[in-house]
Amino acid sequence: MGLPGLGRVDAALAGTGITEGSVSPVFPTVREVLALDPVRRGAPRLVAGEAALDRPVRWVHVAEVPDIATLLGGGELVLTTGIGLPADDAGLRAFIGDLAQVGVSGLVVELGRRYPSEVPRVMAAAAERHGLPLVELRRATPFVRITEAVHALIVDAQLHELRATEEIHQRFTDLSVEGAGAAEVVRQAAELAGCPVVLENLSRQVLGYDPAGESAELLLDGWEQHSRRIRPTGRTAYDADSGWLVTTVGARGQDWGRLLLRWPAGGDLGAGRPVGSPPTRLTILVERAASTLALGRLIRRDAEGLERQLHRTLLTALLDHSRPVDEIALRARALGVTLDRRHLVGIMVRHRRDRTPGHPVPGEGGPAADGSGPPPATGTWPAPTTPADPQAGPARLRDLAEAVGQALRETKLSGLTSPVDDQAVGVLLALPDAAAEERALTAFAAALRRRHPDQPVPPGGGSHQLSVIVAAGSGVGSLREVRRSLVEARQLAEAARRDRRDLPIFRLPHVGLAGLLHLLRDEPRLQTFVERELGALLAHDAHHPREQLLGTLRAYLEQGRNKSAGAAAAHLSRPAFYERLARIGRILAVDLDSVETCLSLHVALLALDAIRTP
Repeated sequence: MGLPGLGRVDAALAGTGITEGSVSPVFPTVREVLALDPVRRGAPRLVAGEAALDRPVRWVHVAEVPDIATLLGGGELVLTTGIGLPADDAGLRAFIGDLAQVGVSGLVVELGRRYPSEVPRVMAAAAERHGLPLVELRRATPFVRITEAVHALIVDAQLHELRATEEIHQRFTDLSVEGAGAAEVVRQAAELAGCPVVLENLSRQVLGYDPAGESAELLLDGWEQHSRRIRPTGRTAYDADSGWLVTTVGARGQDWGRLLLRWPAGGDLGAGRPVGSPPTRLTILVERAASTLALGRLIRRDAEGLERQLHRTLLTALLDHSRPVDEIALRARALGVTLDRRHLVGIMVRHRRDRTPGHPVPGEGGPAADGSGPPPATGTWPAPTTPADPQAGPARLRDLAEAVGQALRETKLSGLTSPVDDQAVGVLLALPDAAAEERALTAFAAALRRRHPDQPVPPGGGSHQLSVIVAAGSGVGSLREVRRSLVEARQLAEAARRDRRDLPIFRLPHVGLAGLLHLLRDEPRLQTFVERELGALLAHDAHHPREQLLGTLRAYLEQGRNKSAGAAAAHLSRPAFYERLARIGRILAVDLDSVETCLSLHVALLALDAIRTP
């Protein structure tokens, strides 16, 4: 008999590649059990549940009682002669339903004792309805032979898993000890699994991959969109819809990526795909690979962090004269940086802005410090409604320091590099001679731009203004003179924040009037000059906050003493603007038509901006 469309087990096994004695890397499936020689001697015939032949068989259980389901835990292949099964149709349906409910892998019934030629049709129909494989053995077969063969297969599979797990642990332990890079870890994972492996960051950008012999183009095509659809639950989990086994990569509570393994290789979600989750060894594999990646990153970061701390100690000592230069040269040489008999150049790298959005630097767009000037455009640089993230600044500085270090390595330049304060990363470049200075600085700046791509500065700085400043001091020929180069570079970097030019490297000749005033902003004589020129107007504005005549003066001077243009810039009618200029002249006791007077006032305004800018 048999249900329509279902034939012999031989036909069900055709084309699967399964042969007698084959060993699966996981629990054997019902299909594999039916291919074993002791089972085939019983002339098996599949009568129901063909779609579930790939269920794994965790164990084999012989049963001759109808309530056996209460003693099972799921995954068993049940063998029976049927002598103890219910005689009525309802009892048989209940028996099959109970087996399916506990999750048995299949039911094998030997004909002859209870059922002479075939199992009851009601049993076959119930098994088909529940998707439970039901097999007839048409010849007498010692169940013990079947049990021995299946259990041997299971033990072999477990030994296979054990050996594979041992190899995984050994392989990744060796990789950890050797300090292997991410690319090598991913390659080894793909080799052990025989499946494609991808390492991505939290933005779904691919950091490394190995297609395991498949097409890399097909694997990575539209990766970000594909990856965002892979959303397993838990730190390590299998996403059955996409066919990817995923684990999170990170340590110390700081996750930085995901490692994904496609199972099975070939990943067709259609027919022929194994049922269930990937084997345990693959879960162990991706977790060990992820821990190796996380450990490697921590080791490299700690090593780089320690080295950077030593670099910072030496740079700080050079800036504040806290150690003899001979000792600094000796310690630098121990770090692999030779400073003796070298041409030395101090460099400072910093972000152009370190203030929060909503607080633009005076003179660089937006309202001035005195409240004058046009309001910011809608949707640009809004005032923050929540406090800034206290970790954002240090994290940004660490990223910049890492980019500077990578730029030095990329250009094969030697020197000390480390953050020197909360805003800047310092570099002391050690060159063989002065002739190499310009070439080395140009190469370093270009490499830094590649490592740390500049983003457009928000409104006020120009839509294409570089966000990172590289400033270099004058080269010196002695370590005793290097402080001058480092201090000069620091001052240049500070002054360059107010410079709107997009220069790859700022040098001393690039410092204009605004930059010079910024360098001198702490000079008491400059502060005295500002008070002498503008003090009376500042005092007036303090007593009349609604007028803010300083903004009117700024608009007039910035428009080249063109009163019509100044009125438009100040958003005032010309009569009102003229009246305000007259009052400013009376308050300051000056002639605003005098070129020399206006020049002095304009310099004082620029100096005031420099003093007010941190």
